[in-house]
Amino acid sequence: MTVKNIIAICSMLTLIACACNNKTSTSKPIEAYQKISPDFNGDSAYAYVDKQVAFGPRVPNTQQHVACGDYLVSELKRFGADVQEQKMVVTAYDGTKLNARNIIGSYGLDKAIRVLLFAHWDTRPYSDRDADKANYNKPLLGANDGGSGVGVLLEVARIVQSKAPEVGIDIIFFDAEDYGTPVFKTKADFSDKWWCLGSQYWANNPHVKDYKAKYGILLDMVGGIDAKFYKEAYSKEYAANVVEKVWSTAGKMGYGKYFIGKDGGMITDDHVPVNQIRRIPSIDIIQYDLESDHGFASYWHTQQDDMRNVSKETLTAVGQTVLEVIYNEK
Repeated sequence: MTVKNIIAICSMLTLIACACNNKTSTSKPIEAYQKISPDFNGDSAYAYVDKQVAFGPRVPNTQQHVACGDYLVSELKRFGADVQEQKMVVTAYDGTKLNARNIIGSYGLDKAIRVLLFAHWDTRPYSDRDADKANYNKPLLGANDGGSGVGVLLEVARIVQSKAPEVGIDIIFFDAEDYGTPVFKTKADFSDKWWCLGSQYWANNPHVKDYKAKYGILLDMVGGIDAKFYKEAYSKEYAANVVEKVWSTAGKMGYGKYFIGKDGGMITDDHVPVNQIRRIPSIDIIQYDLESDHGFASYWHTQQDDMRNVSKETLTAVGQTVLEVIYNEK
């Protein structure tokens, strides 16, 4: 992807006794939020991330990419999903033909109201933000950038199999998201069209004819230690109500230190073609760093994007929030 509070407001409760015409009024205490979703297992999600990283970089046209794709298909089937694959050839910025595959797992096929959850599973072929230029042409392990969102959604799939929500759920692992033009190239096309190739393909060729969902939630870089998720601009433009639904849910559940109620950047990511082409109002939960010159963590698109930077606590905050949102849908 490329770049273009819920602040928990603590109100101090004061009981005021007013004597007026022998009448007394007292304020009622605020009840603690009662979640309805099953418990999200951060250890399990972390293990799914670690498993992906163990394959190595998941760059299209590599054996590691094929092996990890097969693993993702088998896991979704193990968790009871109706699985479809979209195998396609897409063209990268430099003319390279990429053998890509979108992996779709569906639950509750008989349910008309559906929610779309998605993440990208490929990793970047370049470490073009690395401090060492010798690493520029090395692919990433992509523990956070790619692996974390998929890890959360695999745990969501496991839970949905055990206890179905009232709405249908479609989980998509999009491919070829991270093959955009590297910053070290000269005289190259740096337009946004070279990113998110898998989701562009799906948006134009959905796995179900005229596919629609009530809304979509993209998870990208959702495992960083002490990650901060700001309200992304495209998300607010196309699905402001969904942004508020997710951020308010996170706040009620005590995850306000992760889900910040302030605006972040405008980020070209897989939710953009889903919004603009498929017309499904979709948001991006994505780590954003206001202090960074590129908007992301220091290890973004570097050789340091490995398991050292993945937090079970952050995975849990995101996963439990997403679960609570979908289990509240009717």
